[in-house]
Amino acid sequence: MAQHIFRQVWSSISNLNPRDVRALAEQSVLVRLHHRDDDVLDEMERFFCPQNLSRDRQLEILNHLFAAGDTDAPKHFDLEVYQEGLPRPSGAFVYRRDQPMRLVTDILDAREQLAVPLARIFPPFRSPVIERIIHTVSRENALFSLATALPDIIPNVMQLPWTVGEWASDTAFLTVNQVRMAFLIAAASDHTIGYNDQKGEIGSILAGAFGWRAIARELVGKIPFGGGLIPKAAVAYAGTFLAGRVLERLYRGGHTLTREERKGTYESAFETGKRVARELLEAVKARTSGDLKKA
Repeated sequence: MAQHIFRQVWSSISNLNPRDVRALAEQSVLVRLHHRDDDVLDEMERFFCPQNLSRDRQLEILNHLFAAGDTDAPKHFDLEVYQEGLPRPSGAFVYRRDQPMRLVTDILDAREQLAVPLARIFPPFRSPVIERIIHTVSRENALFSLATALPDIIPNVMQLPWTVGEWASDTAFLTVNQVRMAFLIAAASDHTIGYNDQKGEIGSILAGAFGWRAIARELVGKIPFGGGLIPKAAVAYAGTFLAGRVLERLYRGGHTLTREERKGTYESAFETGKRVARELLEAVKARTSGDLKKA
């Protein structure tokens, strides 16, 4: 059985191309800063391009950052950022001196498609983007765990990144989605992406897949609708979340979590996973009830 599952996972992984993530990360994002006061312009530039970086790294960032009125500026910009208090057009963003990180949140909420290249280029975006990647993929895996038990209901309620029917087992999807997460976190961290460059991280994900599959099966028994699905989805969430945290620490500091940190992270994520699973199941029940009333 284990060999059969491994073949499924490996077949699925072979269809996941890191070049797609690499192309996403290598997008250029050009930012124009609109200011009234020179000291605020200096502050905005330091926010996007921190002074503690190497000179080469600063020059790389400054190739994507321009002040309004620069004579050598390109014609098109992806993001327009205005000093607070200046009139601005629709779609532009505000830099608030007392809340600089709010700019990051506003941009990521409005331009999600630019999240990975923004994290790669501009340091203030890195941690928030990685946090979103970890939570999003963990939630996707919790949702998929529910979908494999309720395949006729959940895909009509939530949008999955891939179609349920394309995957022979939940292990294959969950594992491949973790590998996808590894690519995304590496890209956001400005690290090299690919199977050879990340073979250690991917190997750890593959090794862990079978352990938390067994845990999930033990937790799911013959329990009325929803009861046994909660822990199964929570295991999928927690296992994915822990993998993401390990990757984040590895790319940020070059070392992994301690045994105690892993245990604490998993336990906390499992509790969060149960809450996420309940919310998803409530959405399913509400949708199903509504459909029955219409019938």
